[in-house]
Amino acid sequence: MSRQIFVNLSVSDIQRSRQFFTALGFSINEQYSNEVAICVVIADNIFAMLLKPEFYSQFTSKSLCDAHTSSEVLLCLSCSSRTEVDTIGQAAEDNGGRIARPGQDQGPMYGLAFEDPDGHTWELMYMEAQNS
Repeated sequence: MSRQIFVNLSVSDIQRSRQFFTALGFSINEQYSNEVAICVVIADNIFAMLLKPEFYSQFTSKSLCDAHTSSEVLLCLSCSSRTEVDTIGQAAEDNGGRIARPGQDQGPMYGLAFEDPDGHTWELMYMEAQNS
């Protein structure tokens, strides 16, 4: 069986999140989306479930953090090129996100980080293939 991963994040505005992530080039799985949640398709087996706080709270007894002021998780997505890293980062900034760490070249690895409108940190990285 092929596993899937569903990353669940609390968001304040479902429609704003829908617009933001589709502007970055991701699609929405409408089968798992409604007025309190959207399912963002990151890859064939990777999804971000963006949930209104009252819905998210049904799955945990812990208090929710404000991702603008507290770190909850760093989400890292691989990209196919440096250009893709920069393109998605620019789209994030152009659509209500904030660049948290500008592009950094670290030898065979290149990446940047942005915050979505709810403050969740998304890292984008490209790693050059290593010759063995």
